[in-house]
Amino acid sequence: MSGVIRVGTRGSALALAQTKQIAARIGAAAKAEIELVPVTTHGDTSRASLSEIGGEGVFAAALREALLAGECDLVVHSLKDLPTAEHEGLRLGAVPKRADARDALCARDGLTLASLPEGARVGTGSPRRIAQLAAARPDVVAVDLRGNVDTRLGKVADGELDAVLLAAAGLNRLGRSDAVSELLDLGDWPTAPGQGALAIEVRRERGSATLERALESIEHRTTRAAVLAERLVLAGLEAGCSAPVAATAFLEDELLFLTASVYSVDGERSVSSSHAATPESRSAADLADAARDLADRVVAELLGNGAADLSRPEESR
Repeated sequence: MSGVIRVGTRGSALALAQTKQIAARIGAAAKAEIELVPVTTHGDTSRASLSEIGGEGVFAAALREALLAGECDLVVHSLKDLPTAEHEGLRLGAVPKRADARDALCARDGLTLASLPEGARVGTGSPRRIAQLAAARPDVVAVDLRGNVDTRLGKVADGELDAVLLAAAGLNRLGRSDAVSELLDLGDWPTAPGQGALAIEVRRERGSATLERALESIEHRTTRAAVLAERLVLAGLEAGCSAPVAATAFLEDELLFLTASVYSVDGERSVSSSHAATPESRSAADLADAARDLADRVVAELLGNGAADLSRPEESR
C-alpha cells in the first residue's frame, strides 16, 4: 500500500455517508489520501424482501470479495449486516464507538406508535420490526418495504404509508433526524444485534504499521464488547432458532449487561433473557471474555425457555 488507502463501501447514500466519516478519521490518523471504492451488493440490486433473499450477508459478500481480491484495503460495513461467522482471510480491524442503537418511528403528523390510528400502514423490511409491531400494535398493518431512506420517507410524505420504522443511527448520519416522530426506547423495543455500530473489516494478514495505527485510533473497546455479546447471541441461536431476534448490551458501573429477546414471526409470543457480568478489567481480552460468558448464559436461558420453538410456523400462527 502506498500513500493512498482504498476504502470499500456500498454505493447507497447512507453507506457513503457513514463510510466518509470513518474514512476521514482513518485518513487523518494515517496522514494518507483516501480513495473510496464503491461496490454493488446483491442486497442493493434485489427488490425482494430481506426474508426472501436471506438477509444475512446480502450486503457484505461483494464487499468481502473486493477486499480479498485486493481492490481495496479495508471495507466499512453496518455491523448488523455482517454475518456472525468469521470469513476466512478477513478480520474485524476496528469497531468505532457506537451511535444511537434505537429504532425510530417516522410518521405523518408527528404521530407516535401509541397514537397511530387503527389500520395504519407502517413500512419496514425487517422481520424483527414486523414481529415487534404486531406485538405492540396488532391493529396496524405492517407493509414490507425496501429502498433507501429517502424512498422510504417519501412513501410517508406522499400518503402511501402512515409511518416507517428506521434505524435512528442511519437517519442521524444522513442528517434526517428531523423526520423522526418518536424514538423507541431500547427497554421496550430492543433492536438488532450490532445496530448503530460500524465494522471495519481488513485482510487477516496485518497491513502497514500506518494503517494498523489508524485502525487502533478509531477502535472503541466497550462498543466491541457490547456488539460481540449481541452477535454471539445471534450465532448461538442460529442452530435451532430463526425467529426474529433483538439484543442489547452496554457497559455501566463496571458491569456489562446483555438482554436478548426472540419473537414468533406473528409477534404473538416472545421469550427474553437478561444477565450481567463484571469484566476483570477494561482490557480488550477481559471485556471479550465477559461478553462470551454473558452470551452463553443468555442463549442457554432463551433456548431453555422455548426460543427454538418460535421459529416453527405451526407454533407461530
